[in-house]
Amino acid sequence: MARVSMTVNGEQVSGEIEGRTLLVDFLRGTLGLTGTHVGCDTSQCGACLVHVEDAPVKACSMFAAEAEGLRVTTIEGVAGADGTLSPVQKAFQDYHGLQCGFCTPGMVMAATSLLEENPKPTEAEVRQYLEGNLCRCTGYHNIVRAVMAASGQDVGTVAAD
Repeated sequence: MARVSMTVNGEQVSGEIEGRTLLVDFLRGTLGLTGTHVGCDTSQCGACLVHVEDAPVKACSMFAAEAEGLRVTTIEGVAGADGTLSPVQKAFQDYHGLQCGFCTPGMVMAATSLLEENPKPTEAEVRQYLEGNLCRCTGYHNIVRAVMAASGQDVGTVAAD
């Protein structure tokens, strides 16, 4: 067992881990932050996407020990301190960019990263950026519309899948 410390959603946290503990397991099991979902355990679906030092990372592909001393943001840390939804979260709500909701945390985290890198992406850029996140329900149409809306662009031209 080893001790790991990091900043998660603005708070300093620490916990005892085995060397093989994945970041997603530390977040969910040790810290109780269950918004980060485990979808595939193979880094294929994107449900576990978090931000590490502001970069998108699939938390099932990183050991918790690798996050020692780093800043991690989960879906729980995206909303304002008062619970106000972020622009991306609000757009997902307004444009029904979710159905079952399982992929939603990873999609929101990916979309947030995209808009930080490229505040006005094209529809094609949104679709390309989200390729690493799988959704089994929506067909992506409303997810793309939500990201375009969050960027302040017209969603009326988003093509149906």
